[in-house]
Amino acid sequence: MNITCKNCHQTFKGHYCSNCGQTAETHPINLHFLWHDIQKGLLHFDSGILYTAKQLFSRPGHSIREFIEGKRIKHFKPISLVMVLATAYIALIHLLHIDLFVKTESTTISSTHIDIEQFREWLISHFAWITLLSIPLHTIGTAICFRKQGYNFIEYFVLNTYKASQKLYVAILFIPVLYHYSGTATINTVSKILLGIDFVLYFWTNEQFFNHLSKIKTFLLTLLTHLIFWMIVIIITSITVVIIDYY
Repeated sequence: MNITCKNCHQTFKGHYCSNCGQTAETHPINLHFLWHDIQKGLLHFDSGILYTAKQLFSRPGHSIREFIEGKRIKHFKPISLVMVLATAYIALIHLLHIDLFVKTESTTISSTHIDIEQFREWLISHFAWITLLSIPLHTIGTAICFRKQGYNFIEYFVLNTYKASQKLYVAILFIPVLYHYSGTATINTVSKILLGIDFVLYFWTNEQFFNHLSKIKTFLLTLLTHLIFWMIVIIITSITVVIIDYY
């Protein structure tokens, strides 16, 4: 039986339009439709988040490589995942009034006119975008260090986007610890522990993703990738501070 698609008017057979993908059967817009849509949306949202989390903490490099190669239906999309997790993290920080920095008496950065409290508030309020914008910087290092491994810049970007998601999952799990040490000197120690965990996860992911390389070579290249990233961050930060102080 031929069916005419209500969306693009293409004639087709089966359950889905071969031209635009819309289902053959469309339900009237009523309360039942809204309830079904909410259930489906929440189910798919939750399953995607949980499935991707499970993959990123059980077989991260293998699952990301499979995603790049085309196995994508169950995964939460990388950029969307980073934005969702970063937003959830900052929402918890604000809700619990967690101070991620040690409280100091100084109000300005030495030799500049930048107010420290305003700068910290800006960092926190723009955390999601800062996290997203840091991914290309990591990708530059990855593309340089692993340039002979047969992947392009965008594929490395996807790899690093999922790594950023790993970092955010861990940061969210550490919320109780951050809350307990909010604003104290120990918060710096917690931050260093998180950086250490991040590096271990980066290495583990790279070790699986580039599974044809030796572990020693992967470790050294991962370390070099991080050094390149922090060099770029320091350069950008220094230029930004100079520009802000000038104006």
